[in-house]
Amino acid sequence: MKILADMKKVISVSHKIKIQQPRLPRSLPEEDFQAVYDQEESYINACIIRDASIDGDNMENIEFSQVIFRNVIFNDVSFENIVLTDVIFEKCDLSNANFMGGNLHRVEFKESKMLGINLAEASLTNVLFEHCNLNLSAFGYARLKQVGFNHCSMNSADCYECKFTKVTFHQCDLNQANFSGTPLKGIDLSNSTFESLSLSLEDLYGCEVSSDQAIGFSQLLGLVIKE
Repeated sequence: MKILADMKKVISVSHKIKIQQPRLPRSLPEEDFQAVYDQEESYINACIIRDASIDGDNMENIEFSQVIFRNVIFNDVSFENIVLTDVIFEKCDLSNANFMGGNLHRVEFKESKMLGINLAEASLTNVLFEHCNLNLSAFGYARLKQVGFNHCSMNSADCYECKFTKVTFHQCDLNQANFSGTPLKGIDLSNSTFESLSLSLEDLYGCEVSSDQAIGFSQLLGLVIKE
């Protein structure tokens, strides 16, 4: 009964976390990605890359710093162990991109398609996802600190054995997301939607949910609630 009581607790005001924005100069030169990459090898700094397509590149340990990607399509790219610092992605297509093991700090993803993106084993600090399609995304074993998901679709997203510190979900679609092995204590799911989640009672302990969600979660205890 104590577990059920804890699940029914609703906190009307979600935790407010401060996510540091990317630190960018007031103006940046516009560059062609391939030309800059050929010149700078694995380090690209201080530029805007727009209306471009980056195709089939396998570049491990590449680093971007103070870069804005605007309306860029990433086709079959593998940026394993990528380093992103002070970077913005606006209206980009990052579907199935491989950022496994990446290190992301002060990064924003806005209105971007990120279907099936691989961020497994990555480290994300001060990262914002806003109005993004993150369906089937992979975050397994990732470490997320001061990360916000705002108005994102995360159907069947895999957050297996992640470490969350000051992570927020605001009006997200989390249906069939997998949080197995990820402690959700202090995480507010109350204004997000889902029909089912993959998790255990241990994962759920201390999670902030709405009263309707608490009734649904009570099924994990095998309870039948009478009206």
